[in-house]
Amino acid sequence: MADLSAFPITRKWPARFPDRIQLYSLPTPNGVKVSIMLEETGLAYEPHLVDFATNDQMSPEFRSLNPNSKIPAIIDPHGPDGEPLPLFESGAILLYLADKAGALVPHAAAARYECLQWVFFQVGGIGPMFGQLGFFHKFAGKDYEDKRPRDRYAAESRRLVGVVNQRLATRTWIMGNDFSIADIAIFPMMRNLIGFYGAAELVGFADFPHVQRALEGFLARAAVTRGLAIPKRD
Repeated sequence: MADLSAFPITRKWPARFPDRIQLYSLPTPNGVKVSIMLEETGLAYEPHLVDFATNDQMSPEFRSLNPNSKIPAIIDPHGPDGEPLPLFESGAILLYLADKAGALVPHAAAARYECLQWVFFQVGGIGPMFGQLGFFHKFAGKDYEDKRPRDRYAAESRRLVGVVNQRLATRTWIMGNDFSIADIAIFPMMRNLIGFYGAAELVGFADFPHVQRALEGFLARAAVTRGLAIPKRD
């Protein structure tokens, strides 16, 4: 049995199954990327809820794993060379799990890098821009009289949805016929944009039929349905 006692985070979230990947997360668009990935690959894991309502992410135990205080984060008790591997940042975790499982990322070098560019496109573009739009449209920023910040992020979010729509015009998924970590990175963000943020009309989501079609297909996957609810909220 793996010994994870060297990781302070296990004092706050004890591992009942220390031989499984330990997932520290919350079912947000970033968090569910990893739970969906784990469900899709079938890798054994144990989820732990990091509750923002009690600022769990700011606790010393969580920050010992991710000093940036962001979910998700994992510990793989059986990492490279048989040693435990702590890891944060959703994009890095997706790539690591894809390599570990030998799935959901192309094996051919050129296609692999093509896939990774779309993962980084989400991490560097879609994630931050959609998040800013959410702030100015749904949260505290919605009360600002000056709507220029909201409109700026709405326009950029619309542009990014358009980039994905163009990519999907001749493809089932981001990488063609094969579902991949690029889809797992991108589509939870699309779901959140039109769902939780309620920004479908603001960005003109109806103008992007290929994204709508792919999002429907994404949400119809059994592993996605399960992953969207993990970790279970108390």
